[in-house]
Amino acid sequence: MNRRELLLSALAAGYARPLWAAQPAPKATADAVIVLWMGGGMAHTETFDPKRYTPYETGTPSEKILSTFPAIPTVVDGVQLSQGLEKIAQVMDRATLIRTYRAGDLGAILHSRHQYHWHTGYAPPQTVAAPHIGSVIARTLGPLNEAVPAFINIGQRFDVGEGEELKAFTTAGFLGSEFGPFNLPYPDQAVEAVRPPAGMTPSRFENRQALYKKLVGESLVGKVGSDYQKESLLRSLDNAHRLLSSPAAAAFDLTKEPKASYDSYNTGRFGQGCLLARRLREAGARYIEVTTEYVPFFGWDTHDNGHTRLTEMKRQIDAPIAQLVKDLEERGLLDRTLIVLASEFSRDMMMEGKPDARVRDQVTVPDIVNEPKFYGMHRHFTDAGSVLMFGGGVKKGFVYGKTADERPCKTVENPVVIEDLHATIYHTLGISPKHAYEVEKRPFYVTRDGLGKPIGALLAKGV
Repeated sequence: MNRRELLLSALAAGYARPLWAAQPAPKATADAVIVLWMGGGMAHTETFDPKRYTPYETGTPSEKILSTFPAIPTVVDGVQLSQGLEKIAQVMDRATLIRTYRAGDLGAILHSRHQYHWHTGYAPPQTVAAPHIGSVIARTLGPLNEAVPAFINIGQRFDVGEGEELKAFTTAGFLGSEFGPFNLPYPDQAVEAVRPPAGMTPSRFENRQALYKKLVGESLVGKVGSDYQKESLLRSLDNAHRLLSSPAAAAFDLTKEPKASYDSYNTGRFGQGCLLARRLREAGARYIEVTTEYVPFFGWDTHDNGHTRLTEMKRQIDAPIAQLVKDLEERGLLDRTLIVLASEFSRDMMMEGKPDARVRDQVTVPDIVNEPKFYGMHRHFTDAGSVLMFGGGVKKGFVYGKTADERPCKTVENPVVIEDLHATIYHTLGISPKHAYEVEKRPFYVTRDGLGKPIGALLAKGV
């Protein structure tokens, strides 16, 4: 489709029309994005930015504990990670590591609000339904393979704590249903989502599909919602039906993966999700997100037993992430695939918020560690956090930003905020940070108010 045809198509839609960027689109260095989401608040000093190690000992003053794991070397001279990430350490020569992501000041620190902010680039609430970054990418660039959903979300259920809040940003918002996520909460059951129901004949399935479309169309007539949104929902049904009859559906079936390869990923749902992401990237997915799953007080949401629980979380992520990087590289896909590992904010033993924006403590931490459950990072910390990136045009073996070596382990050089991180991601895909869509007769920019700036220092070829 040429520019004129695209513009006419957008005008015909009458909603979510693209407004041509005020500056030329950059040259893309990536075709696809895989986000590895550490939902719950991954402590930077326990993972990708280790500090002075204090082993567990009853009677240790809490304020002295910066890291509960020793640092380990990586294949990049002078760059260390935290114990438990030995396999990722072996692929750090392909990585750019940001150590100074500063989460937004959103008032009270709430996981759902900060996850909304990270995934949309806008602080809630908004007067319009802000789209997820995956939906923006799907809408702006379209699918790589017409049969494969452009935006696939792996590993997150929406019937758990804060499920409605998670749904609020895991949508295409005003862009329309066809650009929303194809949700696969259980990677090992993904193939069931691309098969007709068991025992249903093809003719019966086709008849049911036609009837369902008719009922959906009739139910929307005269009801709430623009014509654009109604048409978008019907197009999303067509897209789903196309996938069912496509050879690309085989990519969703993890039983087709050789056993040795499957075993190298299989640390649980997250590891299986990374394997599924690799298979879907090969099949032509544009944006894939794999989450360790956010459930309040589980996973990275370490309000207690921080050391014990991070030992398990690192076991889940270490091998699959390293294998994903190596597999994409072996298949010639890493250079055109941007992998981004991130979390909504970090954690600290003592501080809630940041030094100049303290908020009410949500966790009681005793002055003295007198039992193992108090050993670890349990308070929400927003002044610094780690983001790990591979492929897609970012530098290799590179560290950006510096944090203080003593508490508070805050950002001291090169802070990174969400609009600039998003601008950098968009830049690798050839999307201007000033690209905007018209909604309610005003522009909605892909970065907040169009102010995001790509961080040239992270990119192999600069800006």
